[in-house]
Amino acid sequence: MTEQRKTITNRVAFLEQKIPSYAAVLGISSLLILWEIVCRLNIVPPLFLPAPTAILAAAWEMIISGELYQSLFASLYRIVIGYAIGAIFGILIGLILGFSRWADAVVTPIVYSIYPIPKIALLPLIILWLGIGEMPKVTIIALGVFFPVVINTFSGVKNVDPMLIKAAVTFGSNHVNVIRKVILPGSLPMIFAGLKLAAGTSLLLLVSAEMIAAQQGIGSMVLHYGNLMITTKLMVGVLLLSLLGLIFNRGLQWLERKLIPWK
Repeated sequence: MTEQRKTITNRVAFLEQKIPSYAAVLGISSLLILWEIVCRLNIVPPLFLPAPTAILAAAWEMIISGELYQSLFASLYRIVIGYAIGAIFGILIGLILGFSRWADAVVTPIVYSIYPIPKIALLPLIILWLGIGEMPKVTIIALGVFFPVVINTFSGVKNVDPMLIKAAVTFGSNHVNVIRKVILPGSLPMIFAGLKLAAGTSLLLLVSAEMIAAQQGIGSMVLHYGNLMITTKLMVGVLLLSLLGLIFNRGLQWLERKLIPWK
């Protein structure tokens, strides 16, 4: 019996052990060193896979010329506005669908019927409606963000314990207080799951839209240097997108810890 308790204690200690903060840095550093070695030994031709040091040199050249700043700011402008619009409307509509049976019956089938459509396929139609400019690109990103957020918010509201809602109503809470103090906090984990999923989708749509209908932006830059076969500068754009995705994910995780401390 004592031996069994020791085994269980050891397993619990293993599951609860803290991962050192430098683990992520160690993993990325190891990958970059291996990448550099592979390129230095010419195992892969530089045209197909340039070395990290060559990419860094190309990035510095683009920073000095100001090209990287222009592309980055153009993309950030589109993705921040599009993501914010899609997330706000997604949360609001998701709460309404989850709280109102009438809205659920009428609107939910429409949401689920439009959701599977690849949003980038709607870009030509949106350009026809809104003209050439920033609006079509922002709109396509907002649409891509809206659907994962609204569906996850709706699921989160539906998964809130009905007894909590009944208890709040019994103690005299009105609809606004029930939503604000019971439904919204209870559905926050699912909402953040939708926001994280939408962050990746927004980057995909950003690059696709910029490749199709933009003169500036990271997607346009990647396409331009891909056509010229300048892979060092192409990889600068790819790694910049990877960095943006990491920053968005970390930012959402930080916000989730602040808003959902009990999780």
